[in-house]
Amino acid sequence: MTIANASATLLVELLTEELPPKALPRLGEVFARQVHAGIAERKLVSGDSPHEWFATPRRLAIRAPNVLAVAPDAVVFEKIMPVSVALDASGQPTPALRKKLEARGIPLDAVATFEKRMDGKSESFFYKATVPGARLDEALPGIVAEALKKLPIPKLMRWGDSEHQFVRPAHGLVLLHGDRLVPGEVLGLSSRKVTFGHRFLSLGEIAIDHADAYADTLRTQGKVIAGFAERRAAIVAQLDARAGESNAAIDPPEELLDEVTALVEWPAVYVGEFEAEYLDVPQECLILTMQRNQKYFPLLDAGKKLLNRFLIVSNMRVDDPRHIIDGNARVVRPRLADARFFYDQDRRTPLASRLPRLDDVVYHNRIGSVRQRVGRLEALSRGIATLLSADAGLAARAALLSKADLITGMVGEFPELQGIMGRYYARHDGEDERVADAIRDHYQPRFAGDALPEGRLACAVALADKLDALTGFFGIGLIPTGDRDPFGLRRAALGVLRILMETPLPLDLAELIVAAQTGFAAGVLTQPVAEPLHDFMLDRLRGLVRDAGYAPDVIESVLVQRPTRIDRVPLRLAAVRDFLRLPEAPALAAANKRIGNILRKASGDLPEPDAALLRESAEKALFERIAWLAPVLGSRVADEDYAGALKALASVRVEVDRFFDEVLVNVDEPALRANRLGLLEVLFAQLNAVADISRLGGGGQRTEA
Repeated sequence: MTIANASATLLVELLTEELPPKALPRLGEVFARQVHAGIAERKLVSGDSPHEWFATPRRLAIRAPNVLAVAPDAVVFEKIMPVSVALDASGQPTPALRKKLEARGIPLDAVATFEKRMDGKSESFFYKATVPGARLDEALPGIVAEALKKLPIPKLMRWGDSEHQFVRPAHGLVLLHGDRLVPGEVLGLSSRKVTFGHRFLSLGEIAIDHADAYADTLRTQGKVIAGFAERRAAIVAQLDARAGESNAAIDPPEELLDEVTALVEWPAVYVGEFEAEYLDVPQECLILTMQRNQKYFPLLDAGKKLLNRFLIVSNMRVDDPRHIIDGNARVVRPRLADARFFYDQDRRTPLASRLPRLDDVVYHNRIGSVRQRVGRLEALSRGIATLLSADAGLAARAALLSKADLITGMVGEFPELQGIMGRYYARHDGEDERVADAIRDHYQPRFAGDALPEGRLACAVALADKLDALTGFFGIGLIPTGDRDPFGLRRAALGVLRILMETPLPLDLAELIVAAQTGFAAGVLTQPVAEPLHDFMLDRLRGLVRDAGYAPDVIESVLVQRPTRIDRVPLRLAAVRDFLRLPEAPALAAANKRIGNILRKASGDLPEPDAALLRESAEKALFERIAWLAPVLGSRVADEDYAGALKALASVRVEVDRFFDEVLVNVDEPALRANRLGLLEVLFAQLNAVADISRLGGGGQRTEA
């Protein structure tokens, strides 16, 4: 096989100093994707062919199979110029054509081989040419250099006397095509067939004989698991095994697993221990201290209670790990002591005594201080609790104390513990248990899938907290746009919707928004709030119910009516989904759309239908069916039996079909026409009592009949 048509696995590796751990998986994925896109663009590999990415603390790499050394030649058709410009009246080349051909290096006698094609409204000459395929050796260094420039790196650095820049100093470059070295230079480094392994467990250069042998060679000779996913899986397996040996459990955050995977190349998991006396500190504090500061994995018992043991992911596999275990125990001890100090100090000052200091904490310079916000939350929580028949006084007390832990030492050190520490301190202060729980729960749900507040009192405070933020920022014009949402308003909106819908709570969203607005001082809110915020909430609701499995047309049929009782939305959606299974559904949806079009063209207020003006038997039958349907629909909708309401509505199909077959609505006689339009208006209201069924069967906008 000659190099001209050789196909083999390509390996690209850049060896560096330790890369930023939190960014490592992203850097590895993007680097490999960009390199692969570069070789695919040059037809050196198929664009949809697989490739592997590797990322360790000190390297980024890609391995792509079936890469050509030389891409196939390509046939291209190059437009020269319109025929009318290229040839004169006698059919001879014009000076313009001669000049163009000379500039392109195309011989004049090639004109006879030009193809004529229509190009827009004119006929043009096209020249068929063969373009030599790209050569991997020539293209690869540039592809790698461009890939490095496209990495998501916020800050570059220089090292030594180099003029090159990268996120960390680069020390080695491997460009291999099969077993053949691809010559080239990137970041001032010349490609070689050698790399380096583990910083301590491997000595000297490691030869890479073939691109396919890369991962195995690093594992066996270099003590490096190059694949990020493989290394992460190995860590998870070892964590589970060590936890099982200790009769304990772990609950590792995904982001911590990623970060630890980015810190080690040859992972080994060991069990560490700390003094049991530290367990007097709330376990959330200890867990966060170990996870965030030391990258440890705390061990829990069967009841999810913290044990005085933890798992260490080391970068060294050794026969006797005592020095590693003892060293980590010595390091974690001062961290735990700090947590205990903060906890002891914070409990010396009751939460209520901290409230005046919230005057000095700015919530937003256009909205006011946190203390002012707490005043709004207190009033709003009281009002919502009253609507829910919860203890309004306790709700107001919880709201009053809800932000006091922001100025404690523990929350200052670990902002993630907002609310959690407030609950501990409130209990220590002797506050009602429901108040303490509401202080913790009012931040929930903090993220997608998070638990909701427990109990109506806590729900009242949680709703107040989120609605105050939403109305405040909407009222000063700081509405999320694109991917930007610095104040977490999308998260707050989803929290409100989930609390109302999943608890569920019989509250009117529009009324809650108005109540939240009234808490702000005059002149603070300068922008419209009610309608834009309602629209914003409905957009979030679309996403929620779409994730629940409802079809777009079903969702739109309900949400186009701009519901404010969010707790009823799931019932209405389920009812519409069931309605679609009925044989009458398509005909009634079409009739509803037709009636809507007719009514939009009617001018002025329409009268209630008068039985005395009914002439045709078909309109009399429809009138009677509507009269029978009115109390049935009213009763079932009032009972929130939306499925029953739509099932009853299906019974009107026969009369509706007959009406449109036999009755002319827009007759010349004004009174008769108005009466028939009034009849349709009543029917239209009934058809839309649960949802706008004209949206079903495609979910599009109504069109004129």
